Amino acid sequence: MSGFGRPGSDHSQCGAMTAASPVLAFQALELARQALWLSNPNPRVGCILCAPAGRILGQGHTQQAGGPHAEVMALRDAAARGHDVRGATAYVTLEPCSHHGRTGPCCDALIQAGIARVVASIADPNPLVSGRGFERLRAAGVQVEVGAGAAGSRELNIGFFSRMVRQTPWVRLKVAASLDGTTALDNGASQWITSEAARTDGHAWRARACAVLTGIGTVLEDDPQLDVRLVQAPRQPHAVLVDSRLELPLTARLLRPGRKLLVYAAVADAAKRAALEARGATVILLPGPGGKVDLPAMLRDLARREVNELHVEAGHKLNGSLVREGLVDEFLVYLAPKLLGPGRGMAALAPLGELSKAVPLQFTSTEAVGPDLRILARIPGRDAF
Repeated sequence: MSGFGRPGSDHSQCGAMTAASPVLAFQALELARQALWLSNPNPRVGCILCAPAGRILGQGHTQQAGGPHAEVMALRDAAARGHDVRGATAYVTLEPCSHHGRTGPCCDALIQAGIARVVASIADPNPLVSGRGFERLRAAGVQVEVGAGAAGSRELNIGFFSRMVRQTPWVRLKVAASLDGTTALDNGASQWITSEAARTDGHAWRARACAVLTGIGTVLEDDPQLDVRLVQAPRQPHAVLVDSRLELPLTARLLRPGRKLLVYAAVADAAKRAALEARGATVILLPGPGGKVDLPAMLRDLARREVNELHVEAGHKLNGSLVREGLVDEFLVYLAPKLLGPGRGMAALAPLGELSKAVPLQFTSTEAVGPDLRILARIPGRDAF
């Protein structure tokens, strides 16, 4: 992860001032992708500064939370190259922010630098921004155009949009299974159904999430770490555990020093809670029906804690609960070319009496990963917010 993404050179042409360049909008989106594992909980944003004569002056992408945003990185890049950006166009994949958060307003930085025109992919869904950045730019005499690369920017930031609009994270449920849908044998054995290539790819998906969630059953059986180890990542996602009765052993690997762990429980066991919190965990009581954790309330709480994408790696019971309650947005499924026969399935769902009651899915991508097949399947309409 470099500080400046540079798909073009000093002499790259970026088109005339009179028309937005689809090429530059695409290149800005490629810059934004460089923030995929870095910028959480901030959105992934890219910015390219283009001179009226058609030369790229500077470019950059959002850094870690508390660090510079894409626009500031592009301005710094231009300064490092010795370029004057007055009168330039800024291609940016999200509306420049207008509020003071961890950093100052990006729209003010562009105005002060003398940027004449901003071509933004999409408005920021954050209520603190949501058009105010555009208003401030226009009030300062900056020409503003919106729409180039909107679909790509929104998809790249689907979790950020979900948190801002729905007040819940985007929930992606990951499953590794045999071709006949078995995720573990009846005795719980599941390591490893899929290949090392699939496991490495799965860690890349962990790395883009704000948090990784599992259930106490998985912890008691496998003692997972839920961290990113198989790919290099600049930050670790938080660990989230659904543990209704606070059964987490104090020796569990999730209780590693320096790792943020959120434990959601339904039973107020003061002694165990104190012991877990002494080990660095944060325990949140959210009792729901039947002595279980209130899962919808948990998602709302995670959103308040700035979780954009929630990556689920749980057992069939918790998977089933999430699916039954309509809380899953997308499935990330790795299928191994093998048959395991009866065992544990992807999600513990009640038998259906008719096919029309099936949970509908829409394949959004399929790709070979080593000997396995990776499928992304989305519940239709879940991204309509």
